[in-house]
Amino acid sequence: MRMSRILGRVQQQCWVWILTLSGSHLQISVAQSDGIGRYDRPSGPVSQSRSLVYARGGMACTSDPRATTAALRVLEDGGSAVDAAIAANAVLGVVEPMSCGLGGDLYSIVWDAKTRKIYGLNASGRSPKALTRKVFQEKGLQEIPLYGPLSWSVPGCVAGWFDLHSKFGRLEMDQVLQRAIEFAENGFPVSPVIAGFWTKGEQSFLDWRESKSTFLLHGTKTPIAGDLFRNPKLAASMRMIAKGGADAFYRGDIARKIVDFSRKNGGYLDIEDFSEHENTWVDPISTEYRGFDVWQIPPNGQGLAVLQMLNVLEQHDLRSMGWGSADTVHLLLEAKKLAYADRARYYADMAFEDVPVDTLKSKSYATLQNARIDMARAMTEIGPGDAKLIHGDTVYLCVVDKDRNCCSLIQSNYHGFGSQVVPGDVGFVLQNRGNLFALSDDHPNRLEPGKRPFHTIIPSLVTKDGKPVFVFGVMGGDMQPQGQVQVLVNWIDFGMNIQMAGDAARVRHEGSPTPTLVPGDPGGGTVHYESGLSEDTVEELNRRGHKTQRARTSMGGYQGILIDWERGVLQGATESRNDGLALGID
Repeated sequence: MRMSRILGRVQQQCWVWILTLSGSHLQISVAQSDGIGRYDRPSGPVSQSRSLVYARGGMACTSDPRATTAALRVLEDGGSAVDAAIAANAVLGVVEPMSCGLGGDLYSIVWDAKTRKIYGLNASGRSPKALTRKVFQEKGLQEIPLYGPLSWSVPGCVAGWFDLHSKFGRLEMDQVLQRAIEFAENGFPVSPVIAGFWTKGEQSFLDWRESKSTFLLHGTKTPIAGDLFRNPKLAASMRMIAKGGADAFYRGDIARKIVDFSRKNGGYLDIEDFSEHENTWVDPISTEYRGFDVWQIPPNGQGLAVLQMLNVLEQHDLRSMGWGSADTVHLLLEAKKLAYADRARYYADMAFEDVPVDTLKSKSYATLQNARIDMARAMTEIGPGDAKLIHGDTVYLCVVDKDRNCCSLIQSNYHGFGSQVVPGDVGFVLQNRGNLFALSDDHPNRLEPGKRPFHTIIPSLVTKDGKPVFVFGVMGGDMQPQGQVQVLVNWIDFGMNIQMAGDAARVRHEGSPTPTLVPGDPGGGTVHYESGLSEDTVEELNRRGHKTQRARTSMGGYQGILIDWERGVLQGATESRNDGLALGID
C-alpha cells in the first residue's frame, strides 16, 4: 500500500499550496495559512504548532506528558499497546481528575496485529435498578439533575481496563498501574490547562465534604498551575484494584463505600448494580470515505454521527471548494445538523431500543439527507428531533506498539468532575452520565432501570486495504463528532499532515436547528469559530443565515498516530488546545 505524503509547500501571501504524492499521482490542495495557524518555526511547515513526532518501535499520544511517559515506560518494559493505554489512562485519572477516572466510563477500539481484527469495547455503565421515571415525577423534576447522586450510573472504567487487559495485556496489572499510584501518593505539579478546568469545580464542591477534602487544597481552594497536589485516598483505591482486580471495585470495599454513601445521600445505587455490572464487546461500525474505512463504536455512543456526516460530505468536492471557504464550512455545519437531528431521535442503548444503524450509516440514506441541504441558506428547522446541548470533559489517548497493535481509547466523567460528588473516602468522583437520560415515556433514550444512557465519548480508527493507518480521537462532549470529521477532512481532502490537521482552526455548532421564540433570533443554533477562520468566510456564513460567534469555547482535544507502512515509521501528533504530548521509542 502506498501512503499519501506531503512533498512540499509553496506559500504566497495567505495561501498555502500543498503538494501531495499518493501512489503515482501528484495532488495539489490549497489552504489559507492564516486559518491553519502560523508559527515562527525555523524549518518545516509554518502552519503547524509543532513538529510531527517520528518513531519506529512504538508511540503514545495523550493529553498530559506524564501519561505519555507512563505509557512509554510500559512499552519499553515489553507491554502491549493496551497495557500502555491503561497505564496512561490511570495516570490521567490522577493528574486530570475532572475529566476522567475510576468513577467514569470507557470506550475503546483495538486493532490486534495477530488476528488482524478490529475489536470494540463498550465499557459504559447502567442506571440503578431502583431508579425509575416515577421517582422524578414524585420529586417534581422535569429532567434529571446535572449534578448530585440522582445523576449517577455505574462506572464502567475499571471493568473496562480488566476486560482489555485479559484479552490483550502482557504485563501484570500492578506493574501497569504503578506510575499512577506513585503520582497519587507522592503528588504532582498541576499543569496549566488542567488548572483552568479545575477552578470550575470549586463552587460545586461546597455542599460535599468529601469532594472538598479530596480536590481542594486545604479543603478551601483549587490548585493553580505549578501547585503540588496529592491524592492518597485515590492511591489506596488503586492499590486495591491492582491487587484484587475488578472485583475489588465492583464486589469489594470500594463498591460498599459507594453504596453506603448513596443510601445516606439520596442516591439509588445498590450493591447488585455493581456486582452485576458487565461491559460489552461489540463489532465496530464503519463507512468508507474516499478510500478509507472509518470505524466507530455503535450506539449508545454518538460515533454513528461521524459516519453520517462523512457520507454527506463525500458527495461534494471539498478540495475544489478550498479549506476554510464558506462553502466547505457551510457543508460541515449542515451535515452536522442532519446527523445530530437523527442522533437526538434514534441513538440509545441497543439492548433496549431498535436503533436503525444500518439505515442511518448507508450511502443511500446519505443521498436523501444531502438533498435537504441548500447551499445558499442555513437550515434553521430540521427534523426529526431536537439535539440536547452537551458539554463534556473527557480524555482521549492512543497507543501503537512495535507489533503495530493499536489501542484507541477514550474515558470520561462526562462533565468536569462528573456529578461533583466524591462518594466517601475513595478519592474519585462518580460520573453524571445519568443526566443524559430523557424522562419522557416515548423517547428511545428514556430512563429505565439497568439501561445505558446515550453517550458522547467516541474513539476512532481508520483503515485502508484492511490495515490500520490512523488511530485518533477528539475529546469534548458535543464537539467530538464535529472535531473528528474536521480532522479527517483536513487530512484526507486537503492533504495536511496529521499535526496540521489537528492544529487547523475549527468550528463548533451548538444548539438545535429549530425555530426560536426570541425576536430577531434566526434560530438554528450558534456557530462558534476560532480566530483562524477568515472574516470573508464568517461574513458569508452570516449572509447565509448562520449565527456566528468568535469564541474560545472548547474545540476539542486531539491526539493521533499515523502508521506509515511503506517506510515502517509511526507519526504522532497532539495539539495546543491541551497540555498533551506525543512520544515514541525506537
